[in-house]
Amino acid sequence: MTEVTIPTSNQIQEASLIYRLFPGETMTARALRSLLSSPQVVICFIIVGIFIAIAILGFLDFLPDFQKRIGKSYEMPSFLSIAQIFGTDLFGRSVLYKVMVGAKTAIVIGLFVTAIAVPVGVTLGALAGYFGGKIDAFIVWLYSTLVSVPYILLVIAISFLLGKGLASVCIAMGSLNWIGLCRLVRGEVLKQKNKEYVMASQLLGASTFNIIFSQILPNVMHLAIITASLMVLNAIKSEVILTFLGVGITNGASWGTMIGDAPSELVNGHWWPLATVALAMFLLIYSLNVIGDALRDALDPKLGH
Repeated sequence: MTEVTIPTSNQIQEASLIYRLFPGETMTARALRSLLSSPQVVICFIIVGIFIAIAILGFLDFLPDFQKRIGKSYEMPSFLSIAQIFGTDLFGRSVLYKVMVGAKTAIVIGLFVTAIAVPVGVTLGALAGYFGGKIDAFIVWLYSTLVSVPYILLVIAISFLLGKGLASVCIAMGSLNWIGLCRLVRGEVLKQKNKEYVMASQLLGASTFNIIFSQILPNVMHLAIITASLMVLNAIKSEVILTFLGVGITNGASWGTMIGDAPSELVNGHWWPLATVALAMFLLIYSLNVIGDALRDALDPKLGH
């Protein structure tokens, strides 16, 4: 066993005095400075913020009614009004308003799936890595069994069991998206639990709960933050695919529904509904990808800033 040197009270007081006189830059401040130093990342944050604002307005019922007819069937995009800037669909409804309501659906699914999957993945990964033994074997068996079945098939099966709708899609994807994060956290905890600061906490009589959630997890939370940003965009893409296949969102506007209508529209030369939803998806998914990469560069201590 590695010999652990416990600092004396005089050494702790001296270190505290040095920190107060020469405070170092915290990891959070350093990461924030790194993110804000890139104009591309700042622009992507603004784009994502706009989509989140649209989702909030949708929850507050401040978005325009996309079911309302504003013109003739399949009118070309024009600048006569904001509603007609991206044209109309088959029923004379604003394509812009449909995309905005679809953006609300996408953001809601991305955030709710992440809110379900991240706590599950972090908790199970931490328990498996720290305790090992039968607990580790059971958790590894659980996610190994789940990943042996194609993801889309499992989501479809769970969605059918729960019934079609927004809530069932969120639960179905959230109950499966924790696996990748669980693997990452488990591997990192396996390395962290043998380090000196964990052994010192054990010698000082710290509880297992305190060691896992107060000592180890803060050192691996960058993995959860980075994975969460990628999990949002994966959930959005999965919802579009599921809705396109007919097992996703059935009530309300969805980007998947608009893409599903695109083949018949393109045959008749009506390109603008697909072009509008493709532009919206590109902006959101590209921005989330850039933010995810920037978070990895800013938070991953292995990259050495």
